[in-house]
Amino acid sequence: MSGMDGSGVPETAGVEAASSSDARGDNRHMPSEDCVAGINSALQHPTVRFLREQMEKAGCPVLPRMIRAMNCMSTNHNGSYGSGLGITVCCDHMRSQDEINQLLIHELIHAYDDCVVKNMDWKNCAHHACSEIRANHLSGDCHYKRELLRGFMKIKGHEQECVKRRALMSVKNNPYCSGTAAKDAVESVWDICYNDTRPFDRVP
Repeated sequence: MSGMDGSGVPETAGVEAASSSDARGDNRHMPSEDCVAGINSALQHPTVRFLREQMEKAGCPVLPRMIRAMNCMSTNHNGSYGSGLGITVCCDHMRSQDEINQLLIHELIHAYDDCVVKNMDWKNCAHHACSEIRANHLSGDCHYKRELLRGFMKIKGHEQECVKRRALMSVKNNPYCSGTAAKDAVESVWDICYNDTRPFDRVP
């Protein structure tokens, strides 16, 4: 996976903000070399480019080497962002270019939050919940077409339910947040974080 191995990124211990994987019956995924090519292609996606530009303006440039392609052998997430570690794309969960694009957008929103939020603490359930709400809302992860593909058929009110469901799944994976603590954290920060569209002027 040449050029995408994260070399040069300082490793720090900490909680990763992982993109949740809803259960799917199809286990097919793309070969590793296609995944790496997909990541390189995703770096040219307009929203990915915008987020990287905003990160650079905030003093936290995201270099290509900070994005790692690997087989994660995990059943509960597609990728992750770790403070000081960068972004991991789980190639064994990727099936299309669209999924790679979405994952990078999602994780770059976590990276943006880590950059601009004062005293960001991923071990704090409320901090983590806020970033998960924003990432799921602003990335387009909960567009109704994606929800239909996941088997969630509700149309009215689907987007907020999806954002809340996926944020809760991710925060529950935080070893510092029990199921009850994760649910309380999502509820406590919901209004302010769902309506926070930074760095976008409005929801893309």
